[in-house]
Amino acid sequence: MYNLKYKVTTSTCDSNGKLKLFSALQMMQDCSEMWIESEPTVKRYFNNQNMTQLLATRQVEIVRLPDFKEDLTVTTSVYEVKPVFGFRNTFIRDAQGEPCFKTWSMGAFVDLTTGKLKRIDEATIASITMDDNQEMNYRDRRIILPHDGGIALNPVPVMRADIDYNKHMNNAHYVRIAMELLPEDFEVKGMRMEYRVPAKLGDQLTPTIFNLGNTIIVSLNIDAETSAIIEFCNH
Repeated sequence: MYNLKYKVTTSTCDSNGKLKLFSALQMMQDCSEMWIESEPTVKRYFNNQNMTQLLATRQVEIVRLPDFKEDLTVTTSVYEVKPVFGFRNTFIRDAQGEPCFKTWSMGAFVDLTTGKLKRIDEATIASITMDDNQEMNYRDRRIILPHDGGIALNPVPVMRADIDYNKHMNNAHYVRIAMELLPEDFEVKGMRMEYRVPAKLGDQLTPTIFNLGNTIIVSLNIDAETSAIIEFCNH
């Protein structure tokens, strides 16, 4: 298990003084990425093989939104590893150790040169510290889009500020874009995200939104391909 300490600061708050979901996702992502520092065998293997881990899917349960100035601890732990995929929990807890955000995610192991999936060997898998999966409501990683009823909206350009060191759009920015399309009174209690085709600088993401009442799904598309699907629920 790996952890990072945070404080809810001005730049991470919304207009109500609560931690923004976008900021929480950035905290969780940072902790997950820094996890490799606690696994020297994996870090060495990835460097030698020119590999990285990319987020493929994430599910989020929001227990409560922390307030301005609260002290938080983000923890991430791996509970299963397959040759091309790894599964982890990343939780945000308050000063009393109570969870504010519960998540599980699946990451894909990718060759940095080709951008394709790449297997890791059994010795590297065996070296990884494993923890039990944390208690939460585990849902399917696949998000099924409705056959009809979607409303296509104006394209959103991928800008330089959206790009991370992997040279594509950072996963939290897909959520930022999708959340701007939600009704103002829609309170997000849970979310699932599925990433398919990485968006790059200069791409145009065309949103299609499906409003199903208590659930809203946003598909972000590049031409005819689906780049990411984000499902929000308010229950």
